[in-house]
Amino acid sequence: MEQTGTFECSEPLLNRLQHNILWSLKGNFVDIPTDCPQRDERMGWTGDAQIFCRTACYLMNTYAFFGKWLKDVAADQTKEGGVPHVVPDIISGKEKDDWLLSQGTHSAAAWADAAVIIPWTLYLVYGDKEILLEQYESMKRWIRFMRDHAQDDIWNYRLQFGDWVALDAKEGSYFGATPNELTCTAYYAYSTGLFAKIADVLGRKEDAQEYARLYERIVEKFRRTFFREDAKMTVQTQTAHIIALYFRLLPEGFRKSVAGRLVSLLQKENGHLVTGFVGTPYFCHALSQNGYVKEAYDLLLQEDFPSWLYQVKMGATTIWEHWDGLKPDGTMWSPDMNSFNHYAYGAVGEWLYRVALGIEIDETDPGYHHVIISPQTGDRLSYARGSYESIYGSIRVSWEKGECEGERRLSVTVPHNTTATIRLEEGAGDVTAGELAFAEKEGCMEACCGSGVWEILYRVHCF
Repeated sequence: MEQTGTFECSEPLLNRLQHNILWSLKGNFVDIPTDCPQRDERMGWTGDAQIFCRTACYLMNTYAFFGKWLKDVAADQTKEGGVPHVVPDIISGKEKDDWLLSQGTHSAAAWADAAVIIPWTLYLVYGDKEILLEQYESMKRWIRFMRDHAQDDIWNYRLQFGDWVALDAKEGSYFGATPNELTCTAYYAYSTGLFAKIADVLGRKEDAQEYARLYERIVEKFRRTFFREDAKMTVQTQTAHIIALYFRLLPEGFRKSVAGRLVSLLQKENGHLVTGFVGTPYFCHALSQNGYVKEAYDLLLQEDFPSWLYQVKMGATTIWEHWDGLKPDGTMWSPDMNSFNHYAYGAVGEWLYRVALGIEIDETDPGYHHVIISPQTGDRLSYARGSYESIYGSIRVSWEKGECEGERRLSVTVPHNTTATIRLEEGAGDVTAGELAFAEKEGCMEACCGSGVWEILYRVHCF
């Protein structure tokens, strides 16, 4: 696979984390996306692949790799449409003596949803509808499986991993504190909504309408079940708030309150996460998308346990399976289920590209044919720069602090035969941009441009 992404910033530990994420990808993307390249697993766990897919697509050209594996996903689906926990499915029929997998070998939320989320991600990144056509029936069968086994639009089924290995789990448990009914129903809504979009993209109007109606029904049930009238969630975990925000499952007018409560839950842990496989990938997004860019950077740049940079400071060269895989005193979290090369938590790499650099896809014109450049610089880094090798050519972004308070110098390279919208961060003003005509839109300054190298100087008046 060709390497397509580069990222560098003023914080050496963050640069090391970026390298560790790439190294974990290289150690695991060998014919199938394995969870880890050592221990007694080395299997194509669907959840790990789904969580990491967008990050992987920034780092390397994964279209053929994931396209091939998705054919395996479809081939291994059950007759009803259930999706195995691992693909190729080497568990079913051999799970009898396993304390966990004997409870079920397929159809766990966030894991099985790889059948929908990964094709959609590939379409966004590469702009090719073919992957949607190839996987259409597989996706449809998975949505129908959830619909057929849901109880009054609440989805839960046999073995669920939930917010796997979250730190808010009970002592000795692998299962995080966020209830399965919440995580499962959130993913049920998310995948159904994506499938309705996919049907629309492919011109399958009847399916688009049918599954859009189903999506609205699930969302309404989620809201009635997991939100109170005072805008508080019935489940007070970080992960519950993260996925409600990121999957946009909130009742009208609740967003500000729920985002504020997430920050309170973060502060309750002294600025640290206690999330597992479900909550962690979206944590920084849930913050930065809702006006808490500073808090997102503060979370990312934590150096003590539990944090991404704690691993780096402990000498990690790849991503760990557990936040405390190696404790400060040198002892291990567990001697038997403790991988030091397990890329799932490396999904934060997506945030570095999408938010810190601001290289974002336009859903209505995918494949970076029209790219949205909107870096959120915060106040913790003095510079960041990087690139993504799209199918049209190199997209480059670099920004640095200027000499004056709040000053930012931004450089953007837009490849030939593409266009871009450059959207400056909230609070940006005093813009000097040569030929670019910036105007205020929805509280931010933005300009449209064609290919070329664009230099912008502006000042951020608040963070």
